[in-house]
Amino acid sequence: MLLKEDWRNTKQEFAKWWNGQQKKPLIQILCPRSTGEKGYSKLPAWDSWEFLRYIDEPQKAVDLFEGWAAAHKFLGEAYPNLWLNLGPGVLAAYITGHLEFRTSTAWFEYAQEWDNVFKLLSNISEDNKWWQYTLKIAALSAKRCQDKYVVGMTDLGGVTDILASLRGTERLLIDVLEETDNVIHAHQMIVEFWHRCYDVLYNILSQYVEGTSTWMGLWCPGRWYPLQCDFAAMISPRAFEKVVLPYLEYQTQRLDYSIYHLDGPGEIPHLDILLNIKRLNGIQWVPGAGNENVDSERWLDLYRRIQAAGKLLVLQGIPANRIPWLFERISPEGVLVSTYCSTEEEAYRILEWREKAG
Repeated sequence: MLLKEDWRNTKQEFAKWWNGQQKKPLIQILCPRSTGEKGYSKLPAWDSWEFLRYIDEPQKAVDLFEGWAAAHKFLGEAYPNLWLNLGPGVLAAYITGHLEFRTSTAWFEYAQEWDNVFKLLSNISEDNKWWQYTLKIAALSAKRCQDKYVVGMTDLGGVTDILASLRGTERLLIDVLEETDNVIHAHQMIVEFWHRCYDVLYNILSQYVEGTSTWMGLWCPGRWYPLQCDFAAMISPRAFEKVVLPYLEYQTQRLDYSIYHLDGPGEIPHLDILLNIKRLNGIQWVPGAGNENVDSERWLDLYRRIQAAGKLLVLQGIPANRIPWLFERISPEGVLVSTYCSTEEEAYRILEWREKAG
């Protein structure tokens, strides 16, 4: 890969990690590329929202990404990942046609009565403009990558979170208790459409891109995707087990590999249920706004629970100087961390520490 040194070795490291054969931690490091005595190259502007900012000229979004990637080094198990960002849970827009973009946020809520929800789910059109746009940018990006970078699949979203966009979050909270059968039936319809979209996008990307990448920035040799239910922070474990667990188990069976995106303390009560999903490979922990970062001592017991269950652990956004601290307190096996370094020298020191630590 032209924008990633030793890509072949990186793929091998990921393959071992996914299959529980990796003893050392995977460390993804992004840093600006040095240009020798002149210092660091000027970094071009790039934002993951570019595909919505340049909706009439998506090739410009790809140009910006390529310039940004060329000005950075992707060290350790980091790699240039052009993910097709149209907002978290864009599957809702494939159903309704509604997507509102405001600066750096995409809105999908389209609150409907149950009759209309089921009507929408029963009459999904392949001509939906957002679905057609996703197909367009997937083909464009995959053809452009030419082994220079990886194209990551769009953020389809969590099944219940998509239903919350269709029904309205507050009403869905009541529905989980009072309209449980409708919730479960809608989940069944959404999850089938979710996998239909996934399969189509996978078939487009796999013509040009080896393996699978997503918004989470993890490469996988097989078919993988992050599973999630941000809505779960507002419901009890009993409700989670009844309405969410069935489709999560189903999704782990449809995919080769999966990581659950555990978003904030409100989801911790569901952790034991998640750890008992046999085919779920791991957990990504995101503390959420206003909480201590992933390198906080507060979360160490959480990490140990995940590791004791034999699951992979993904911790992103840890300060580089805290990586040794973390691995003095938890096992490095099955852990992936990501960080940013301001210089190549700092980045290489972290990688040297990993090798010396064994």
